[in-house]
Formats: sequence, structure tokens, C-alpha cells
Amino acid sequence: MSIESINIPKVAEKKRWLILSHAFNMDGRAASLTITDKIPYLLEAGVEPIVFSAITGLKDDRFPHYQFIAWGPSGFRFDFRHWVANQYGRGLIYKLLTTTVSILLAPFIAVEKLVLGYSSQWSWTLPAFVCGYLLIRSGKVDVIYSIGSAWSAHWAGVLLKRATGLPLISEVHDPMVIRKSPDDQGFEKPKNRDARFRHYLESQLCKYSDYVWWFTQGALHYAKVRNPNLNTPGNAKGFVVMPGANPPGNMGEKIRHQYGEYLNLCHFGSLANDRSLAIILNAANSLFVKYPEARKHLRVHAYGAPLDTLSVQVIEAYGYQDILLAHGRLEKDPLTGKSGREQVAQRMQEADVLILLHGNDEWCAEYIPSKFYDYLWSGRPIWGITHRNPQLDKMLLNRNSYLSADGDDPGIAMALEKIWVDWQQKQLIQPIWQPIGVDQAVSTILLHIAE
Repeated sequence: MSIESINIPKVAEKKRWLILSHAFNMDGRAASLTITDKIPYLLEAGVEPIVFSAITGLKDDRFPHYQFIAWGPSGFRFDFRHWVANQYGRGLIYKLLTTTVSILLAPFIAVEKLVLGYSSQWSWTLPAFVCGYLLIRSGKVDVIYSIGSAWSAHWAGVLLKRATGLPLISEVHDPMVIRKSPDDQGFEKPKNRDARFRHYLESQLCKYSDYVWWFTQGALHYAKVRNPNLNTPGNAKGFVVMPGANPPGNMGEKIRHQYGEYLNLCHFGSLANDRSLAIILNAANSLFVKYPEARKHLRVHAYGAPLDTLSVQVIEAYGYQDILLAHGRLEKDPLTGKSGREQVAQRMQEADVLILLHGNDEWCAEYIPSKFYDYLWSGRPIWGITHRNPQLDKMLLNRNSYLSADGDDPGIAMALEKIWVDWQQKQLIQPIWQPIGVDQAVSTILLHIAE
């Protein structure tokens, strides 16, 4: 989707935006892409960005971009690992340097966890606040823009807002308060100290941000339940923005699909026991009983993350080492020059069906996997296995997708059987080409702010 495809409002004043994003220009990272994909449209609208980020990504030379390493030991170790990987790859030098630093920092990290108990990136707030305060006091900033997913950016944004009074706009990627059941509204203060601080920080964003937005209707709903001051005079104005995605590589155009020897089901992104390919393998086991020939042709590919424990257990139980193929994270290819994201785009377009695992936690009601927006650009059928999210279900059905409910094992088995039959007949469902670009997200944000 081009910059011209949607009318992006122009920023008439307050153009100098201090963008606080721990992850920025990190190849293939969802937290990075959500802001870096917006940059061309923000520039087109007249925004003059000043970016504060960690050292984990590549430095951008189109505008002032300051990279800070976290001041706490666990954050330093996290950032240092990514910096070494960017500089030297993940070979011998990486292993030697990161192992040495981890050993040296181990006692300090233990004390940090014992005293605070926060996630590792918390201490990135400190350099971001100090340097942001000095920059603002020098008169070089008009607006503060804090971006998740690391909450350290939001904390820095709130502190800068309170210290300077400048307008603060905030983008919340994942729910900051994790509910446990449909009846749980998230009022109870968590025992975990990091979760308790996120609970507090959500209330601070709803109080001190001028504008704050979430990525789903469910996330906005529950934030409003916990913070009834949201959207009231003197407090933050909250709304929903679909993040969308820009088409990497040649995914801006549909590619004619070629059927091959194998039915290739491909999953991209992180895996965990609550978001596991084990449910696909269990369904495959039922499929092979009914269609023994499917055993020779079905292949499930996992890109972007190690296999979860449940998937490994099912592979060993059924002997499916040749069925589920784990490719890991795709890094930049020095031979072709393709970035990890471009390689991912190519693999998506080559897939027969893309697997979208939503998970089974209650927070799925407030969350849409970021890979969904990349999937829409691929032009390939999506098999969504979702949990309590009518917004996601509707978007999938409106675009012609295979759809199952997490926990409905017979329904998941039936969906896989339908995919198998459709593939055999070379009549896989034809998705409706309705990708969601990033330009609509920027337009939505700027229109709200203009009001």
C-alpha cells in the first residue's frame, strides 16, 4: 500500500516528535516493525522525528537517532547480546563475548531481580528520561511519543510528561494487565512485581497521556473498565488503531500459487505451550488414520522461534520428525543480501496455507498476532485457530479463511481434513485480497490528534 493510497493528514504544528521505542530498526521484530513501518508516513505528514532506542537495532540516518544501552545489569546483558549479534553475527565471537559478560553480570542480575523483580528492559527508562529531559529543556521537542512493547518506553514517556508538561501520545502494543478468566476484569493487584508495575503504569498512561491507543477493541474495553477516567475531560483520550503492515519484498502484489508434492502448512512467529503446533500434529494424527497417504505429503514448517515443549513431545511420541520442520529465525542472508523479513515474505508466498495460532490464554480477547497483518499481504489462505476474539474472527472470515476455535480438537481435525481434501483437488480456498497497510494507522492517529 503506497503513501498515496490513503490521504495522510499533514501536521501543521508541533512537528518535532521525540519517539521513545526500545526496539527500533530490529530486522523482523514485531515491536520494531510497528513503529519503523510508520516512519515514511510520518515523514510525509511533516513530522520531524527524534528517535530514542536501545542499541539492539540498526541506527537510522534519516533523522536524529540516539541509541542507549540500559543501565541495569539484566538490561545491559540483553542489549549487549543483540549488539554483538549485529556486529559479528552469532558465531564464535558472539558466544565468547556474551558468555563472558553473562558470567560477570550474574551476581548483579541476581541482586536486581531480588530487589526489584522487573523485566530486564526496565532500566532503559533511565537514559531515555535523562537525555529526553535535557533535549526537551533545550527546546528541541514538541511532542513525546512512547511506544511498546517494552514498558520502559511508556514509563519514560510518563516521567517526561510529568516533568516537562509536553503533550504525550502513547501506543500500547500488548495488554499491560493480563486477566485470568472472562470474569476477571483485571482489578486485582498482581503478586508478581513486574505485573504489578504494569498495572500501575496503565493507570498512569490513562491519566497523563493526551492520547493513548490500543490495537484491539477488547484491549480498549478492558482498559476503560479498569480506568473509568479514560476519555473524560482532563485525562487521556483512548481509541483503537489497527497497526497493519507494510508489504516486504514483492508482497505488494499477488503471486500465482504453484501446487507441489507436499501440502506445506507454515507457521511464523513465537511458539509456547499455550500457543503450540502440538494441536496441528494431533489433528494430523487423526488425518493419517483416515487418509494414510497424507502421511507422505503433509509438512508443517515453523519459522522464527524454537519449538515449544508440547510440540517436541508430540513429535517424539508419534515419530513426526519428518512432518514438523523447524527452520528457526531467518537472519539476513549475506549471499543474496535479503533481509530476514524479505526471506520470511518469500516463504509466506510459497506456503500452501499459513497457520495463525492465537493461543488459549484469556488475554487473547485483547490481542491479535502481528503476523496476521503480514499474512494478509502474502495472498495465501490463512488457517486461524483463535480464542475469544470476535474482531479477529470477523477479519478472517471476511477474507475467506479456514477458521477453528482453540480447544475444539474435533473442529481442528475437521479443518485440517478440509484443507487436505482441498489441496488434493487443487482447490484451496481463495482468500480475498484485503491487506491492511500502515498508512491507515498513521492516518487514524493523526486524525485523532488533529481533533
